[in-house]
Amino acid sequence: MEIAVVILNWNGKALLEHFLPSVIANSHEADIYVVDNASTDDSLTFIKNHFPSVNIIRNKKNSGFAKGYNDALKQINADIFCLLNNDVEVSEGWLNPIISLFRSNSKTVVIQPKILNYHKKDYFEYAGAAGGFIDKYGYPYCRGRIFNTIEKDLGQYNDTSPIFWASGACFFIRSATFKSLGGFDESFFAHMEEIDLCWRIQNSGHDITYCSSSVVYHVGGATLNNLDPKKTFLNFRNSLYALVKNAEGTLICLIFPRLLLDGMAGLKFLLELKPKHTFAIIKAHFTFYVRLKQLMRQRRNSHTQIKYYKRPSIVIDYFIKRKKYYKSL
Repeated sequence: MEIAVVILNWNGKALLEHFLPSVIANSHEADIYVVDNASTDDSLTFIKNHFPSVNIIRNKKNSGFAKGYNDALKQINADIFCLLNNDVEVSEGWLNPIISLFRSNSKTVVIQPKILNYHKKDYFEYAGAAGGFIDKYGYPYCRGRIFNTIEKDLGQYNDTSPIFWASGACFFIRSATFKSLGGFDESFFAHMEEIDLCWRIQNSGHDITYCSSSVVYHVGGATLNNLDPKKTFLNFRNSLYALVKNAEGTLICLIFPRLLLDGMAGLKFLLELKPKHTFAIIKAHFTFYVRLKQLMRQRRNSHTQIKYYKRPSIVIDYFIKRKKYYKSL
């Protein structure tokens, strides 16, 4: 089973200098690639001089996470792709449980390891934690992280378990599946494209699995942090994109509640004196409505839609019912 660990980079020389050695030291079972999205720093010179065993793929421009990976993975031959952020430290033996799980279950096409916080290694990390889910209206949450409440790792998720989506911070996928579904939706640019892909995978009848015996440590927000309104815009817009493309049910019954809930989020940002985030949500909705016709075509062409949610509204659970932890849901 051939594995390619593929790291997307954009002006991340400092991150590569810090994190790439752990990947090289602990990934003897894999070929390692750095995909460069037209960096203007000296990332590539640094890799060539210090890590000559690493394969380099150059993209002509920075087209974001989705297109950056789509273009690069067309040039890589492997059975399994591991898409790894450039701000992730991997642990010794991290690939072995993943390989075993892929070999033992042919229906599993995506796997996520346990993702812990690099700076507080006994806590889960925001982006993925112990595997992701979504509610009826497309809001994501994780075992180990709901909105901004992050759990300490006490072994409560030391299992191998089905999940709905796997984090793009460390995302293992069978190459045949990635190619058959056309890869990531490039209109997403960045953020939540992995949820959309996982949703399409679920609709096509395959499984996504969390594997706690493989552990990585993620910094998070190294390219675009949570305080950036652009990230708010991308998350809200792309969540709406994925919802229309993939969800079962009557569309108006999904979009109207989302309009109200997103409006509440915008008001919350306004009360917190973060008006740029409020305007980012408004912009996300206008951009979404402009593209709604095309999204509806994608919806009609999608595979059979499954029941995709366990909780009707994680927003109500968290903010009104005060259920802060996954085990309380």
